[in-house]
Amino acid sequence: MKLLEKRRRRISINITSLIDVLFLLLIFFMISTTFREQPGMNLILPAASHGKVEQIDRLVVNIGADKKIYVGEQLVAPDSLEQVFRQILPRLREKKLVLRADESVPHGLVVEVMDAAKGAGLETVIIATRVKTRQP
Repeated sequence: MKLLEKRRRRISINITSLIDVLFLLLIFFMISTTFREQPGMNLILPAASHGKVEQIDRLVVNIGADKKIYVGEQLVAPDSLEQVFRQILPRLREKKLVLRADESVPHGLVVEVMDAAKGAGLETVIIATRVKTRQP
């Protein structure tokens, strides 16, 4: 008597639905992730209720709580600010400066940066603020 051999069925796992779930998770995390606009510096901007939001596609100066001044990502001494602005000015599309200063920075330092910008020929200085949340 000859016995029939059972054919082994090849087991396969269908991972199509798993790939769909992974893509959905990837899209969810990409959409829900927040991106920081100020790389390298953690500033606490002063609040203003009547400001309007503008895109930052101009020259940006950051003044940290430690009173260090950054033009873009370059650390600059206060006495050489006007010279740095004069070097950058021909490459700017708009002659505007966005000034982002921590709320603990002395007013005199902010005025010094603004004066250097005007002396270099920048036409507009925009003071960056954060939106003040209203209490009900």
